[in-house]
Amino acid sequence: MEAVALKINEIFYSIQGESLLAGKPTVFVRTASCNLKCRWCDTQQTPWQGKRMEIDEILTEVKNYQTDYVCITGGEPLAQKGSVVLIDKLLASGYVVSLETNGSFSIKDVPRASIKVIDLKCPDSGESESIAWENFSLVAKQDQFKFVVASKGDFDWALKICEDYKLNEKCTVLFSPVYGQVKPADLAAWILSSHAKATLQLQLHKEIWGPDEKGV
Repeated sequence: MEAVALKINEIFYSIQGESLLAGKPTVFVRTASCNLKCRWCDTQQTPWQGKRMEIDEILTEVKNYQTDYVCITGGEPLAQKGSVVLIDKLLASGYVVSLETNGSFSIKDVPRASIKVIDLKCPDSGESESIAWENFSLVAKQDQFKFVVASKGDFDWALKICEDYKLNEKCTVLFSPVYGQVKPADLAAWILSSHAKATLQLQLHKEIWGPDEKGV
């Protein structure tokens, strides 16, 4: 039987900059390729750059770092079936595993014990029609919905989605500003004035190393 493999862009060790795990020393497994073209994408190298790695190779590299946290990110991990196998094996090895997904693929086959951080694309991204709506009924309490907001219009749209689908009753909702387009203070003010049941999230890694540093 052929070994399961993934096309991997990079594997690196850094501080988790996003989600409720922000601040945790984490191994990041960044998969190559993405099915979307968000206008503000900050990982545009991933669609074409990467090398084929078997699951066991990935696990061996992850074990080189002394941390309990692994984040599968991209690109879009769920565009490759091997990502689910990798998550299963990492969980079986005792890791706390988070998956960052662009929200266009169903999470139905993703192990429930993992932490799914589902990016719900706002209109200014150009990809708001790509949302896999079934995920609203598939999340567990530890999962997180994330809205990356590029304008007040994006914020109002996200707020309506939260209210219409009662997302706050399902799991944590994160609102994050597009770096350099929305001031964190403005997003904070919108959250406070609307009484949104959301958690403000900044991209911690960009605050530490700047917006252009790769591998962090």
